[in-house]
Amino acid sequence: EKLVQLLDQNILYEDEGVVIINKPAGIAVHGGSGISFGVIEILRAGRPQAPFLELVHRLDRETSGCLIIAKKRSALRHIHQLLREDGIEKRYLALLRGAWQGGAQEVSVPLRKNVLQSGERIVRVAADGKASHTVFRPLRRWGGATLVEALPLTGRTHQIRVHAAHLGQPIAGDEKYGDAGFNRDMQTLGLRRLFLHAAGLRFTTAGGQAIAVDAPLDPALQQVLDALDAK
Repeated sequence: EKLVQLLDQNILYEDEGVVIINKPAGIAVHGGSGISFGVIEILRAGRPQAPFLELVHRLDRETSGCLIIAKKRSALRHIHQLLREDGIEKRYLALLRGAWQGGAQEVSVPLRKNVLQSGERIVRVAADGKASHTVFRPLRRWGGATLVEALPLTGRTHQIRVHAAHLGQPIAGDEKYGDAGFNRDMQTLGLRRLFLHAAGLRFTTAGGQAIAVDAPLDPALQQVLDALDAK
């Protein structure tokens, strides 16, 4: 019940075809692997009369921000086609280890997804992996950290996290691909989660309407930036 209300309060955009939610960190997009319910189950519970509700894409459990849910099969098909053709512009905010040198940089290294015996997914840079491209743009720099805008031009699992680590500047709070020392430093500034936020989406509906949605930064992440400013 509380979770239904939480998601209702976090709706960024809704029309007859889609609903876009600012997903809180810590909630999975769907149930499974020890989690009884996620965003899609909570939404369905809160809208028992809705004939169709399906996830269009995924966000990692610890990632907050823009998540699209289709309310019609036609909308689901349309957005899946856009995703295949890289027709959705996605913008993320991430806090990376270290001082960023220079301006924008595109990382183009292929990625391969492996599933460990435990069932955990891990993604590695691999010559025989799938082509993957991310543009990183520095927004703000501190001595030991940089806030960047990350624009994934492809949509691979954990892409931004692995590309940032490949640069030697992993994302703050990333326990899988990150740096333990940096994560501890950021914890002392109040970071309790992965500092990765799906901040914006731009796409065009099947009817030709341009949609632009922005998700405000989680206050818990904003506090970490304020703490860096205060250092």
